[in-house]
Amino acid sequence: MRNILITIFFLLTCLFMKAQELNCTITVNSDQVSLTNRQIFKTLERSLNDFINKNKWTNRALKDNEKINAQMFVTITDFDSNRFKGTLQIQSSRPVFNTSYETPIFNYKDNDFNFEYIEFQPLVFNENVYESNLVSVISYYVYVILGLDADTFSLEGGNDYYRVAQKIVTQAQGSNAAGWNQSSDRSRFELVDNLMSNTYREYRVAMYNYHRKGMDVLGDNNSTGKQVIAGTMKLFETMINRRPNAFLIQTFFDAKSDEIQNIFSDGPKMDIVQLKETLNRIAPLYSSTWNEIQY
Repeated sequence: MRNILITIFFLLTCLFMKAQELNCTITVNSDQVSLTNRQIFKTLERSLNDFINKNKWTNRALKDNEKINAQMFVTITDFDSNRFKGTLQIQSSRPVFNTSYETPIFNYKDNDFNFEYIEFQPLVFNENVYESNLVSVISYYVYVILGLDADTFSLEGGNDYYRVAQKIVTQAQGSNAAGWNQSSDRSRFELVDNLMSNTYREYRVAMYNYHRKGMDVLGDNNSTGKQVIAGTMKLFETMINRRPNAFLIQTFFDAKSDEIQNIFSDGPKMDIVQLKETLNRIAPLYSSTWNEIQY
C-alpha cells in the first residue's frame, strides 16, 4: 500500500511539474470603461491567470526556477454586455547564467484584442479546435513566448512551439476576428510566419548568439560577451539589407534597446563608433538611445 501511495505521489508530482511552464502574471485594467460593478473584470483576470499558469502547454518537465517569467497587461477600452475591446501588452524574460539578471526577450503590444467572455465561463485550449478569440489570442502568445525562449537556448529551438502558434492562426482566421488576417499589417499571422520563414533566418541566429554566446558569457568574460553581442548586430544588418523595415527587427529592439545601451556604456572598453553606426542603420527609431551609449 505504501509503495502504491509513493507511486501515485510521484506521478502527480511529475504531472504538476509538466503542467506549468510559465510563471505569468496577467493584469486586467478597466479604468477606461464606465461601469459601477467591475467584478467581471476581476473574474476575467483570475481566469486568465489560472488558464496560463495551470495549463499544460508542453511535455517538458520544469522546476520552479526553470519556468519562464512573463507578464500580460490587458487594457479594456470598450465593454458592452459580454463583448470586450482592448489591447494586450506581452512581456517575457529569461535569466542570464551566473547572474541575478533577467534579460528581456519579448515586449510586444497587440492592438487588436477583441473578444467575447461570459463571467465564469471555462477557458479551455485545444490546438485542434477554435474555442474562442480570447483563448486563441492568449494561447498564441504563450507559444510565441515558449518559442522565443527556446530560441535563446538552442539554435532554432522554438520550431515546435511556432508550429502550434501557426496552427492557432490557421484555425482562428475562419472566425474573422481582428488580428489574424494575412493581409493585415503586423498581424499575428505575420509575426509567426516571419519567425518560421527562411527569409528572416538571421533573426533566430541572432537570438541564439546574443543570449547564449553573448549574455550568458558576460558574467564570466565581459569583454567576449560584448564582442559577440556587437557582432550579432551585423546579422541584423544583413537581414535589413535584404528586407528593409523587417517586422522582427522592431520586435527585437522594442525589448532590447535599453539593455544594449546599458551593456555598452559599462564594463571593459571597446570601440563603440562602428557599433553605433550599425545600430543607427538597423534601428534608427532608437537613435536617441544609441546616442546615450557613452564610453
